[in-house]
Amino acid sequence: MCMAMGPGTDMFDSTRIIAQNIYLKAKELYANAAQELTGPLHSAHQWVNMSNVQVQLNATHTVKTCKPALGHSFAAGTIDGVGAFNFTQGAVEGDPFWDNIRDQLLGEPSNETKACHQPKPVLFSTGEMTWPHPWHPDIVDVQIATIGSLAIVAVPGEFTTMSGRRLREAVKSEFGSHGTEGMDVVIAGLCNVYTHYITTYEEYQVQRYEAASTIYGPHTLSAYIQLYRGLARAIAMNTVQDLPSGPEPPLFNVTSLTLVPAVTADRAPVNKTFGDVLQGVNVQYRAGEVAAVTFVGANPRNSAENMTEHNFLTVERYTSVSGSWQVVQNDASWDTRFYWTKGSSGQSNVTIEWHIPSGTEPGTYRIQYFGHYRRLFKQFYPFEGTSAAFEITNL
Repeated sequence: MCMAMGPGTDMFDSTRIIAQNIYLKAKELYANAAQELTGPLHSAHQWVNMSNVQVQLNATHTVKTCKPALGHSFAAGTIDGVGAFNFTQGAVEGDPFWDNIRDQLLGEPSNETKACHQPKPVLFSTGEMTWPHPWHPDIVDVQIATIGSLAIVAVPGEFTTMSGRRLREAVKSEFGSHGTEGMDVVIAGLCNVYTHYITTYEEYQVQRYEAASTIYGPHTLSAYIQLYRGLARAIAMNTVQDLPSGPEPPLFNVTSLTLVPAVTADRAPVNKTFGDVLQGVNVQYRAGEVAAVTFVGANPRNSAENMTEHNFLTVERYTSVSGSWQVVQNDASWDTRFYWTKGSSGQSNVTIEWHIPSGTEPGTYRIQYFGHYRRLFKQFYPFEGTSAAFEITNL
């Protein structure tokens, strides 16, 4: 099985490397910016029933989009996040075993949906699943905002590289053909609503993960290009006011629906209280090592609505001049980790790690933990725990 981990030693390290590279490039671009954006602000927005868009491919051929559906390769996942069981990418035929289970539990996809999504073998016909609410949206929004010569194309999903290029070039061409030359077009993904991936027609035929996740069928990209051309044309010709707003999406009351288990009452072990240290820190560490401490913990969800401290943890350094502890890192810091381990009968532990970075100033440090425990009848009580002091040395 092919599985990618990125440039680092693990996915966590890869995230750091990739994010740092993005930050450095963004900082470089910002510092070297030479063109000032000037000019008016414009925007165009429409609601669209993406399950039934008629697409004019050329003078003689018209196609349409489909009701939402996910293919078998969707369940295979990607090379940096594989799925389970025997699903594989590139599946253009269904699996009788999984199809039979699907039919028994969720119902068989209609012949219309199967035909519309070819060559995708439909695993989940989400556009035909409506309990307790529709599993995928039919109505989504498309939008373009312009700032002078910059056009921001707000798309409701993840466009593959080539899909994004084709959409960008189509929008740029549409602006240019109506007198607005030289527009810089950027794609802003995952805007307003999420509709999985959008592949090219050619990518769709291969049915890898992204194609199987193109929920409106093989002509999804062509439909979006047609729609965004219309928005660009309206902005360029100053006819946005004439655009039909489209069918607004339904509103659903989802407050009573949840698959998240309710938080139960927390309990501390016998002769212990919340925040007590179960496994302490070492006396001394050096940069590059990991300081770790385990506390008697409580469900961190308790703190979501009851937090007065805005951190689950802090790393603090003792300052002899003021005789006080100063926070040097918290739960937003890259070098800290917070692990909650649920036990039985309402008991749980929290382990906090500090991956001590190079260049850390020698001195005396400690780790603090902040939480809330819950009693019966939804009563919440704040608590905190503190590790023993430890030294960071250069030796």
